[in-house]
Amino acid sequence: MAQEDAPQLYLVTPPEIDLMNFPDRLRSVMDSAEIACLRLSLATRDEDTLLRAADAVREVAHERDVALVIDTHVVLAQRLGLDGVHLVDGSRSVRMARKELGADAIVGAFCGTSRHDGLTAGESGADYVSFGPVAAGALGDGSVAEREMFEWWSEMIELPVVAEGGLTVDLVRALAPVTDFFAIGEEIWRAEDAAAALSALRAAME
Repeated sequence: MAQEDAPQLYLVTPPEIDLMNFPDRLRSVMDSAEIACLRLSLATRDEDTLLRAADAVREVAHERDVALVIDTHVVLAQRLGLDGVHLVDGSRSVRMARKELGADAIVGAFCGTSRHDGLTAGESGADYVSFGPVAAGALGDGSVAEREMFEWWSEMIELPVVAEGGLTVDLVRALAPVTDFFAIGEEIWRAEDAAAALSALRAAME
């Protein structure tokens, strides 16, 4: 994606969802903006919970022709026929995930603040790399993915880059020229009106 194009929205679920009402919230958000990809990112490791959540959000995503990936769980991505996986251990599992899921699946890698890890993930077959958090305090160790890293990446590397973690209107405005996607999750789900919160962030991208 050329950098002069506006970045795309990559939606991330909250770490816990109530299946009685979350699908309707998700529908309203996804109908309010063009979403490139949806990531199921739950804190639980309970397989039954993950399966039921995946079924519920897949229906909403695929009704809108939006790809659905799941955090970490390559086996569940296969079993549930999801569009791919988002790996949170940098470049370590990329080759394995690509081999298991095949050439057509989406394989993304969260690489924290490590440019080297991002490059290795790309060489190993990732479709995108994600850096973050972009705001101090969004992770316990205080590390921050600075704008200059996105700037370097967007100038030097063709592989799409995603900014995530602690996004604000000001950060979105600052990073929009140098990132391909914004992964937006808790930033909007904490708000009473998630669609309105997304709209404010989206306006800052343009």
